[in-house]
Amino acid sequence: MQSSSLNASVTQHSFKVGDMAVHPAHGVGEVERMEERDFGGRITACYVIKIRDTGLKVMIPTEAVERVGLRPVMKKKEAQKILDILKAPEVAVDVQPWNRRFRAYTEMLKSGLPSEIAKVLRDMYRLKFDKDLSFGERRLLDQARSLLVQELALARKVAPSAMEGEIQQIFSA
Repeated sequence: MQSSSLNASVTQHSFKVGDMAVHPAHGVGEVERMEERDFGGRITACYVIKIRDTGLKVMIPTEAVERVGLRPVMKKKEAQKILDILKAPEVAVDVQPWNRRFRAYTEMLKSGLPSEIAKVLRDMYRLKFDKDLSFGERRLLDQARSLLVQELALARKVAPSAMEGEIQQIFSA
């Protein structure tokens, strides 16, 4: 499984103010500051991260970085692999009852792994061509897109709108 190599890099990675980081549930954010907080009488150092897409501020104790899944932004080479996943013809989750498929895709998004998020995005885009997406499926599509676009744009040093256009092009090919 890929997550062990990903977690290994997270364990050794400490972020500095100004660094970009990826929160598995919220997407790309910038480390705004370090703060010490008192949690039940224990002083804990925390990262305060401002999420790019939403402006949301997330506080993560430095000791919980690995558990939360906070990680550095992917490298350009990794971004290319993600685009290759988007172009791949296979489907990640076989046709089964809708609720099981939905649960599987939700778990893939929660993993925070770009490769899993890309599979959700790819499959939802394909499904969109076959039928109107349900509310839940549209939410999966939007969440996968927002989680990936910002990070891919940063990794490839392009504007998020250009990345969005490139993804649209992949699916209209």
